[in-house]
Amino acid sequence: MKFTRCGLDIAKQVFQVHGVNERGAVKGRQQLSRAKVLEYFAQLPPCLIGMEACAGAHYWARELSKLGHTVKLMGAQFIIPYRKSGKNDANDAEAICEAVGRPNMHFVAVKTEEQQAVLMVHRARSLVVANRTAQVNQIRGLLGEFGLVVPKGIRKLRAQLPQLLEDAENGLPALAREVLAGLLEQLRELDRHAHRYDLKLRELAQQSEPARRLMQVEAIGPQTATALVASMGNPGVFKSARSYAASLGLTPRQHSSGGRTRLGQITKQGDRYLRTLLVHGARAYLRVVDKKTDGKSAWVRRLKERRHINIAAVALAAKHARIAWAMLAKGTEYRPAPALGAAT
Repeated sequence: MKFTRCGLDIAKQVFQVHGVNERGAVKGRQQLSRAKVLEYFAQLPPCLIGMEACAGAHYWARELSKLGHTVKLMGAQFIIPYRKSGKNDANDAEAICEAVGRPNMHFVAVKTEEQQAVLMVHRARSLVVANRTAQVNQIRGLLGEFGLVVPKGIRKLRAQLPQLLEDAENGLPALAREVLAGLLEQLRELDRHAHRYDLKLRELAQQSEPARRLMQVEAIGPQTATALVASMGNPGVFKSARSYAASLGLTPRQHSSGGRTRLGQITKQGDRYLRTLLVHGARAYLRVVDKKTDGKSAWVRRLKERRHINIAAVALAAKHARIAWAMLAKGTEYRPAPALGAAT
């Protein structure tokens, strides 16, 4: 059996294959168990394999590439339009096979094991931070049941909760004090976990030459730099810096017709975590932009004067994403824009 290209719909245990020849004629439909996938493709001549970029896709892409096949990953939103009827494994595999053959399809770079390991640190840290936020909200809610209101902010809770537990005249029952003391210890443990992940990300950033170069950009620290390097994968997948910024959802949504251009809010597509890091970094930069004289700061100040500060933050985040792509794609150092009036 020989395929020119095929679509592989992956799952935990059941996989579906749909293969076609160079004329697009169907040459095989096969359902495979997880244990039989590599054995099946090892017997096929090298071909183009398309897969949806979902859980486990990068692992299977690496394994199938070792067998000589060319593997390309695509976002689910680009595959759905090619599914002709109801959703099932066979129709999904056929849609993947059709989509991977389109010449202008957007593909996702296959990540290495090292890149996925770095992203695992980010995901673990995000889980700890989310649990810590939930813990803080729960403690504030429980204190409110006894008429004790703590101002917003994790720092204020850390400072005031021990004082409330020691205050014998605030009306807290002994059982409530015991429960809150346990929750405070859990909060401190989450703080320790988050701090360890922060130290690990700083270490990874110093060990990575691309991440060290990215940290030369204002508002890009170890967390954002390591996430950019690990998430982007191969910069050559994107045609331009704007394409990369668009993949993160930092460009306006278009609703244009009849030669009239209409731009709306940002699309918010792509990696939400990475987009959040870039926007938060831009917000931090906006707080000190009035003290800077370089060209980028002057551009941001002019933008902030005529548009809302949130729009300026997103625009600056998009600019940082474009700068990051250019630095990683071309292997260059950061070259800040000269100050206004400076000689070129």
